[in-house]
Amino acid sequence: MKPAPASYRPPEAEREIQRWWEEEGIYRKVQEKRKDAPPLYFLDGPPYASGSIHLGTAWNKVLKDVFLRYWTMKGFNVRRQPGWDCHGLPIEVMVEERLGIRSKKDIEREVGVGRFIEECRRWALEHVRLMTQQFKRLGVWMDWEEPYLTLTNEYIESAWWTLKKAHEKGLLQKDLRVIHWCPRCETALAEHEVRGEYQEVEDPSLYVRFRVKGRDEYLLIWTTTPWTLPANLAVCVHPDFTYARVEVGGEVYVLAEETVPRVAKELGWGEYRILERVRGRELEGTRYEHPLLEEVPKQREFEPHHRVILGTHVVLEEGTGCVHTAPGFGEEDFQVGKEYGLPVFSPVGPDGRFTEEAGKYAGLFVKEADPVVLEDLRRKGLLVKGGTVLHTYPHCWRCKTPLLFRATQQWFLKVSEIKPLLLEKNERVEWVPGWVRERYVNGVRSVGDWCLSRQRYWGIPLPLWTCGSCGHSVLVGSLRELRELTGKEGEIDLHRSELDGLRGRCPRCGGEMRRVPDVLDVWFDSSIASWASLGFPQRRELFEKLWPSAFITEGEDQVTKWFYAQQVSSVIALGEVPYRRVLTHGFALDAQGRKMSKSLGNVIDPIEVAEEYGADALRLYLLSANPPWEDLKFNLKELRQVARTLQVLWNVHVFATTYMSLDSFHPSRASLEELRPHLLPEDRWMLSRIQGLVREVTGALERCELHRASRALLSFILEDLSRWYVKAIRPRTWIERDHPSKLAAYAVLYRCLSTLLPLLAPFAPHLSEVMYSQLVRPVEPHRPESVHLLDWPSPEEEWRDEELERAMELARFLTERVAEARQGAGLKLRWPVAEVVLRLRSAQEVELLRELEGFLRERFNCKKVVLLGPGQALPPGEYSVVEAEGRTVAVSRGLSPELRGEALARELVRRLQVMRKELGLEMEERVEAELGMGEEEARLLEPHLDYLRREVRIERLTVRRREEVGGEGLVRDWEVEGETFRLRLRRLSPPSSSASSQTPPDTS
Repeated sequence: MKPAPASYRPPEAEREIQRWWEEEGIYRKVQEKRKDAPPLYFLDGPPYASGSIHLGTAWNKVLKDVFLRYWTMKGFNVRRQPGWDCHGLPIEVMVEERLGIRSKKDIEREVGVGRFIEECRRWALEHVRLMTQQFKRLGVWMDWEEPYLTLTNEYIESAWWTLKKAHEKGLLQKDLRVIHWCPRCETALAEHEVRGEYQEVEDPSLYVRFRVKGRDEYLLIWTTTPWTLPANLAVCVHPDFTYARVEVGGEVYVLAEETVPRVAKELGWGEYRILERVRGRELEGTRYEHPLLEEVPKQREFEPHHRVILGTHVVLEEGTGCVHTAPGFGEEDFQVGKEYGLPVFSPVGPDGRFTEEAGKYAGLFVKEADPVVLEDLRRKGLLVKGGTVLHTYPHCWRCKTPLLFRATQQWFLKVSEIKPLLLEKNERVEWVPGWVRERYVNGVRSVGDWCLSRQRYWGIPLPLWTCGSCGHSVLVGSLRELRELTGKEGEIDLHRSELDGLRGRCPRCGGEMRRVPDVLDVWFDSSIASWASLGFPQRRELFEKLWPSAFITEGEDQVTKWFYAQQVSSVIALGEVPYRRVLTHGFALDAQGRKMSKSLGNVIDPIEVAEEYGADALRLYLLSANPPWEDLKFNLKELRQVARTLQVLWNVHVFATTYMSLDSFHPSRASLEELRPHLLPEDRWMLSRIQGLVREVTGALERCELHRASRALLSFILEDLSRWYVKAIRPRTWIERDHPSKLAAYAVLYRCLSTLLPLLAPFAPHLSEVMYSQLVRPVEPHRPESVHLLDWPSPEEEWRDEELERAMELARFLTERVAEARQGAGLKLRWPVAEVVLRLRSAQEVELLRELEGFLRERFNCKKVVLLGPGQALPPGEYSVVEAEGRTVAVSRGLSPELRGEALARELVRRLQVMRKELGLEMEERVEAELGMGEEEARLLEPHLDYLRREVRIERLTVRRREEVGGEGLVRDWEVEGETFRLRLRRLSPPSSSASSQTPPDTS
């Protein structure tokens, strides 16, 4: 064992360790060691290969890495395959920006579908490589050379096989429905894609009156989408609500009675009179004049439909209870229109612009039409009031464009038919935290059918071929079936660029078959990952051995997205859920709880953080900041504290390796079993405490409570190991080389650190590797070459002493109270005091501390400790007293000359150590020293000169008057308690003695 370097620079050390891992094939050796172990199938949720990693994706992969390392050390053969979502709008949008494309028409006219697809493929593969390197920089270990990519032929075949299963079960259906539509991307979106994608926007808010035919009264409606009025076909009222005919200024309005006071206030009706009350069902069939009949001539064809209809979806919380209904632009409108046989009038094209059927508004983008429609209504006297409203509205999850509701023909998975089975199978899934289960179940219950088809380019092609002659369709489920249908041999790229040019022969009539041009929803790609990543159904061995996955973890937004989509596809194709345990984690936000964005200037680059503070510090901060299922509010101050704690651990490592090496300590020649009679209470406490840590970290990881596991490690390092145990054993490192007490301290510290390192390895894989290589391997070369090849520690119950742990915890509490009492009396911690009196809460506490009296004297820096039971009086004397939690701590105030001399010696040692550091002295180097002071101070110091020599490694020591001090070396004046001391220090040649008189590095 050699002394570790005094400083540890994380970024440089981490890169060096990663190079070593690569050169020595450590990851491969870890996998090889566990190849015959019980398998554990972890499924990586695939991030989009669309850009650099951000703090959220870094947090996600670090969470996964901790579990993967832990399970491997626990003895499992863990599948660590990373995945990448390579299709879909996330990449298409990026490529459009790169190519300067603004619309789908630009893709087809200026770039060409084939080139666009190749650019998307290139972008995806570029960013797979980039993000892989970034994850590696964070110390994430996965099978980076063998990822699953959703763009490969094998993966696409799995998707086609899955879709064919749905088709065979009658669950794939083409239908005309109103769905979410992105006018910028010109494609449909599924309902679950839109959940969580609502943003607050300002929209028009207007009250419009529709004249009732043949009567001098109006139906009063309210809407925030005036652009939908050109497609209005009916007005819907609730059959069971009470409606009122209200007279205002000589005009009569029909609206729900319950809304009248609110509407009257909003419209400024000073006085109004209710003429009549009727049930909603009595209004059914009431005809009205369409407000934009002249502007939209097509509406004349629909005049028989312009009437009042009934619907239970009508609410009273907003509006008037009379709902403008446009079946082409609203889900509920579409459903109620179906019941009444209303036409589906949807005069808006894929780009969100009105078609010729919209008459006056043709060519306008729908939101551009809002003010035009408002002006027409105002001109015709039909606009009662116009204003704005702030409300939430769905946006495209990739390009952030406000979505439309639009009636189109799409392909759907009929989720409605398998919901009971989904809910039944979900009972087998363990959700962490438990409350997420209810959120998932509610999502399944409320979601509609899954709109699968997308009118885009870069995705898995919908493998449905239709005959132009007889209309017969064939759903292709594999590459083999594609070859049989088209006669195409050789290599085929299963993307639109090649498939769109293939033709099939109809098995019924012999006519020409062409593929439906749509691609599949990118969420369908990732929904099949649990078997497609295993090569199923083309290859079955891994699937039959591993499936379903034991564990998945992603952000909480995936509860109704990826987690949901997986269950749908899996239950349809395989009749079972694809995972057994789910952990959800929160979002990465800034310190104020805001979403990170370039516009706010609050984006945190995880790689930049790793390059400044180290990947280990970032990892431990991300893991310890909060429970994983809560949002992470990134706080740089807290990250720096974690980095400081790791530096403290390094200082402990330097302390251990330095003194163990100087004293030639070897654990095999100083076993704990042999040294058991020489263990002091603090030694036995540390041995017990490290076993408790093993139990605590293991339990937390099993419960997915990474915050508790990482906090336990950080607290142990800072409080138990550094500030408590190392501080307690420091004096023992100064005694002779082979003293049993010193060897016992070394043996306990070595056992503690060698147990801590595998516990720390999943969390801080680099630092634990460095420490293992410098502390453990040199003295135990038979042990594995990497800390990551170790087995996970198990508690050694023989060393557990819970009563001693309770006693030491009480001692720690009392030490803090002694410090408070000293502060109140102006007594520095370095100054010894004559006596500390402890009046405890019970006789049991007194007994707990009996064994620790010697230890307490050291911790309190006092000559005597007095233990009193409850009710006992303090001895006579002058004390600084602190009362806390039913206990009394009293520190004697008086300082005898002997104590004053000892205090002075300690003050001077501190100053001389500073001067040693300024001279750049090695720890074993001897010095010559001169101390200049007054006669009284010299007399006080006289009994403590040996202490000074030992602490500062002084070969020749002279005490003289201050003005006489000078000569070679470093000379400094120091003020101590109002007196000035002149100290001179000069380097001598280093001695050949043992390290028993050396001062260890600071570990606090």
